[in-house]
Amino acid sequence: MKDAPLAAPQTRIHGAAHDSLIHDSAVKHVTGRAEYTDDITEPAGCLHAYIGGASVAHGHITALDLSAVRAAPDVVAVLTAADIPGRNDISPTGLKDEPIFTTDLVQFYGQPIFAVVATTRDAARRACGLAKISYAPLPHATDIASAVAADYPNVTAPLKLERGDIAPALAAAPHRIQGRLHVGGQDHMYLEGQIALAIPGEDDEITVFASTQHPSEAQHMVAHALGVPANAVVVNVRRMGGGFGGKETQMNLFCAVAALAAKRLGRAVKLRPDRDQDMEITGKRHDFRIDYDLGFDDDGRILAVDGLFAARCGWSSDLSGPVTDRALFHADNAYFYPAVRLQSQPLKTNTVSNTAFRGFGGPQGVIAAERMIEEVAYALGRDPLEIRRANFYRDGADITPYHQRVEDNILARLVDELEESAQYQARRRAVLDWNAKGGIIRKGIALTPVKFGISFTATWYNQAGALVHVYNDGSIHLNHGGTEMGQGLYTKVAQVVAEAFQCDIGRIKITKTTTEKVPNTSATAASSGTDLNGMAALDACNQIKARLVDFAARHWSVAPEAVQFLPGRVAVGAQAIPFADFIHAAYMARVQLSAAGFYKTPEIHWDRAAGKGQPFYYFAYGAACSEVSIDTLTGETRVDRADVLHDVGRSLNPALDLGQVEGAFVQGMGWLTSEELVWDGAGRLRTHAPSTYKIPLASDRPRVFNVRLADWSENVKATIKRSKAVGEPPFMLPISVFEAIGMAVASVADYRECPRLDAPATPERVLMAVERLRQV
Repeated sequence: MKDAPLAAPQTRIHGAAHDSLIHDSAVKHVTGRAEYTDDITEPAGCLHAYIGGASVAHGHITALDLSAVRAAPDVVAVLTAADIPGRNDISPTGLKDEPIFTTDLVQFYGQPIFAVVATTRDAARRACGLAKISYAPLPHATDIASAVAADYPNVTAPLKLERGDIAPALAAAPHRIQGRLHVGGQDHMYLEGQIALAIPGEDDEITVFASTQHPSEAQHMVAHALGVPANAVVVNVRRMGGGFGGKETQMNLFCAVAALAAKRLGRAVKLRPDRDQDMEITGKRHDFRIDYDLGFDDDGRILAVDGLFAARCGWSSDLSGPVTDRALFHADNAYFYPAVRLQSQPLKTNTVSNTAFRGFGGPQGVIAAERMIEEVAYALGRDPLEIRRANFYRDGADITPYHQRVEDNILARLVDELEESAQYQARRRAVLDWNAKGGIIRKGIALTPVKFGISFTATWYNQAGALVHVYNDGSIHLNHGGTEMGQGLYTKVAQVVAEAFQCDIGRIKITKTTTEKVPNTSATAASSGTDLNGMAALDACNQIKARLVDFAARHWSVAPEAVQFLPGRVAVGAQAIPFADFIHAAYMARVQLSAAGFYKTPEIHWDRAAGKGQPFYYFAYGAACSEVSIDTLTGETRVDRADVLHDVGRSLNPALDLGQVEGAFVQGMGWLTSEELVWDGAGRLRTHAPSTYKIPLASDRPRVFNVRLADWSENVKATIKRSKAVGEPPFMLPISVFEAIGMAVASVADYRECPRLDAPATPERVLMAVERLRQV
């Protein structure tokens, strides 16, 4: 009997970095087996909480009678500010302006005043409606115009970015235009709403399961509210059903209330608002009113820009400071302004406190830059793409308004490539010919770029930790501070670990994010999740590998250079040892097979007071070409085609990155075309459910949607595997849709005037713009 032939050595691992791999939870997502916080088996005796809020937008509480609430069926307890043993504040920036429960002054409609804890969620919710509260109403301001008129203060210190001498530059410019752009907000509309499950432990301990992008911040806020140290609080999150920035700070309230109730009653407490309350009391993307004054020459080159960016920030500071800062950082987009002055105005209003949202102020800055390009193009009668090219940053030569030099600028190549592949010039001629015939349906086309800075502008957040265990059977346990909200972070970091050890990704167990394994984590935000956590995980792997190489060199008497990690095995001199066997041998030799990795982003610094520094490690780039049709009788719009070419450096996972680009594009379309937030005269949000708030449907996607990654790009900075961030930069690509709608509208006046559409370009706004231009 012949011996069986030896198996050929493995030549490639499954799930290496740069491979297209499905999301680690993809099958669970589509089969309903992915476990979210609300799916966790509730402990015996679990109670349910609900928040009772104010019914005025601004005023003093003159009487609070909760007796009927306490007497309601199945109610176990009612909590107010008096029941908080620690600090009644969850302000993420430490300004102490965001109480958990207000005691006197109401500053927005729905502001939390008390919480009900009952045996069922329905009982708690119904009991909240029995509260008898009297108010002394005060005048309220719910938008930027009314806040300015009422002389409302800023919620945080404004920022000014300045370079050059703006006044003489504007005065000397051959052409000068002043204008105003209104940019609407946006609700996060995550599929999984806010939720927290708090389970009390012994002594001062408590464990909170939550849907949060920032477990460490939730840990700190719960600790502050309970008056205990951070080491008594554990926050866990395996996955979120979407976040988009809405779970970076907004979950603080729900975690704190659930924890307060759980510790007081000694029983588990779950807090899950319904969709209406979730939308009514959580922050949104900031609305902006942007006033601009720009000078330019006959060739369309911008010479000077003076901009004031006023934002509806809401009743407290939350993250409005850094959000409005980042709007200024991106008010140049891809363009060099020789003289520039940009100022923020983070205004207080009697609305929910607006917060982080994908792009974090960047989209509002970018759309302002693109509006100014359009102004120049219409004024000179030129193709806007010509004006864009004329103003592009020169690689390595020009500096931004915040005095950072723009390096590795690949926009010219990206735009050239997209212009050709999307057949922009031929299609633009076809659009012009179509519109020249007149008719009800008008068309527009636009090609817009994006340059987006990557890093937290709060420099201390640019750090991450990871924990890697290699067990003696060769299986690997991976934990890090990043959170998974559907974007594929867990999968990408696991690919980094698989590549490091040259083992199949199936050997790696991805575990929930928890503050008891990796401390002091930063929010999974600013598109930096993979950059930070991937490098931290790689650092942990390299520590373990260094110990293994040292062990192998000593044990088998070879030089360290003779030890190599190959697919599925480790080569030690002339012999190849299966990975699992090699690990077991190392364990028997008492080699430490666990490591805590750490990473901090290099080269960045920022002086906010001076408005100067290098806040970003690198820039990500992209471009999109969109063609639209509008109905001039109804104002309805349709995206006929969109072509996207986006830069993600050397992609860690092209399949996931493509998904992120496509999703960001459609979400950005919603922001710019259909998603409109409306407050009534009483200061109450009226668009507080999917029935009144219109997110894009599957039928709203571009009829033809071509998305490609710039596979030739590689990050010049030493990021994880030379990749680039992908979460936020493509969100700004559908500005091409907005500008194309503008071109279609402008056609009714033969392109003599910039249409000056405000965002979102709803059918009503489009129709009004058409009628206005018909009078020109």
